[in-house]
Amino acid sequence: MPSYSGVWTLQAQMQAVAAGTWTGLPELYGWGSNNFGQLGLGDTVNRSSPVQVGSNWSEISTAGTQNTIAVKLNGTMWSWGRNSYGQLGQNNNVNLSSPVQVGALTEWIRVATSQAGVFAIKTNGTLWAWGRNIYGGLGIGDTVDRSSPVQVGALTNWASVAGGSLCCAAIKTDGTLWTWGANSYGRLGHNDTVRRSSPVQVGALTDWAKVAFGNYHCLAVKTNNTVWSWGYNVRGQLGLGDEINRSSPVQIGALTNWSSVSGGGNFAIAVKTDGTLWGWGLNNQGQFAQNNLIYCSSPVQVGALTTWYKATAANAHCLASKTDGTLWSWGSGGSGQLGLNDTANRSSPVQIGSSSTWTPMVSSPTPNSSFAIKV
Repeated sequence: MPSYSGVWTLQAQMQAVAAGTWTGLPELYGWGSNNFGQLGLGDTVNRSSPVQVGSNWSEISTAGTQNTIAVKLNGTMWSWGRNSYGQLGQNNNVNLSSPVQVGALTEWIRVATSQAGVFAIKTNGTLWAWGRNIYGGLGIGDTVDRSSPVQVGALTNWASVAGGSLCCAAIKTDGTLWTWGANSYGRLGHNDTVRRSSPVQVGALTDWAKVAFGNYHCLAVKTNNTVWSWGYNVRGQLGLGDEINRSSPVQIGALTNWSSVSGGGNFAIAVKTDGTLWGWGLNNQGQFAQNNLIYCSSPVQVGALTTWYKATAANAHCLASKTDGTLWSWGSGGSGQLGLNDTANRSSPVQIGSSSTWTPMVSSPTPNSSFAIKV
């Protein structure tokens, strides 16, 4: 089994697979809430510590309506969990407690979930969507639910996609940012609160690199490593030092050393290029790891370590991987979603087990469930 060196990327892994030099079997692990079978373990029993869900997985995303979507190294796509709006892409509304392949294609590379909607990008750069479509959240020009993948427009230059609460954001290969769907509090970034049922560009800039949604707010990192936010700001989750909603992107501070950012339920967590970890917004369950329950409307550093690699925020808990391949969690733990073999909350990071082979591919979005991949 290969060891994690701190420079692991999905792209490097895929290249190694294509070259025949990859010998690892990336294993998916899940834990936490499982009331609709969203852990993929063949039952509906909660787990408070990681349990393996097969191997050869490369990408994973879960949604606030208890459904999960994942891609394997061979480019096949799989789904399981709740299916009330057809979000499993199986052309029906039947819940599944074990992974089932979506169609027969082997060209999927990116997946993202919104509130009962799913988005995926193929190797040819096309974007596809299915599931719940109220307010036009699927981006296909109407408000009709879909139970199997439908292409979003005809373009072939989509690079990444992120799901929000009945809305979506995506970045093209030219660095432009596009959003659509529900738009209360201005979370689409168009300087208004008008919903869209098709992708609309956010401003005219071409330097967007990463984008992520929280509950009703959006965060993004540009190619110059500045971080930006907009949308709902009731607990300072925009990180702008106040609680004023914004309907267009506003820069958080003046620093140019942000690496990644993730939005949770009225809070955010981010990693800088120097390996430090930062959080802001609501903190009533210790979700941005300050060892207290005090919320902050500006970024606050989590401890003093410089070994953080990637962090992902959920509704009220977080997962984060370090450069040494260890995995850590904190925040709300009522359904076992922290993976620490109990249901207690934590207000500072605690290591999950003793393994040092976790990849940066961690996923703990809106629901009280968590997933991570080992090599």
